[in-house]
Parts: sequence; C-alpha cells; structure tokens
Amino acid sequence: MPTGFTSLLWFIAIIAMIPVALWLLKRTPMGGANAQGLMRSLAVLPISPSQRLVTVEVGHGDEKRWLVLGVTGQSITTLHTMLPHDAPVAPSPAMPPLPFAQLLDKLRQAKGADGGR
Repeated sequence: MPTGFTSLLWFIAIIAMIPVALWLLKRTPMGGANAQGLMRSLAVLPISPSQRLVTVEVGHGDEKRWLVLGVTGQSITTLHTMLPHDAPVAPSPAMPPLPFAQLLDKLRQAKGADGGR
C-alpha cells in the first residue's frame, strides 16, 4: 500500500474515534455520569445580561442544602446557604399579587385600626 493511502486511513480512523471517545467519557464518573442527583438547579433570576441569581440544591438526604449563588461573567459567589423546604413555595394562582399601592393602603389601614402603635 502506498504511504499516502495508509496516512489517509489513519486520519479517518482518528476522526471516527473522537465521537466514540466523547460518548464514552460522558458515561464515566470523570465525565459527570455519577453526578446525577448530587446537584440540580432550582431557580434562575436574571439581574442583567451578565449577572444572575441561581438557587441550586446540592447533596443527598440530611446533607442536602440549597445555595443561593451570585453568578457573573468573572465569578460565582455564595450569597446564602439554607436547608431545603419540603416543597418550593409558589404563589397561589387563585390570588394575583397586590400592586404596591394597594398593599401600602392595606398596611396603613391596619396601622390606623391598631391605634398607631
């Protein structure tokens, strides 16, 4: 066989092995196959195009914690750590949130009825 043909066969073999190697790596613990269940994202709140607040759950069983992280383009900072709730608190769909003006009026009325304490 000519040397050029052998080189071409090796080139094709190496190119074909790249997706196979990536597929195998994905299924090994080093590639993240064992990390399933150790960490999950609960909520993401975009603050600006390059900043967001992220809540993640890490750990198993009694070691489970929620981390509130500040994420920017340059760093990730832990802002708060807390024990997980049984169920995420979601606003009730039956009652829409009050506008700020109505909420303020309600608080003023409660304060007036309380005698101004």
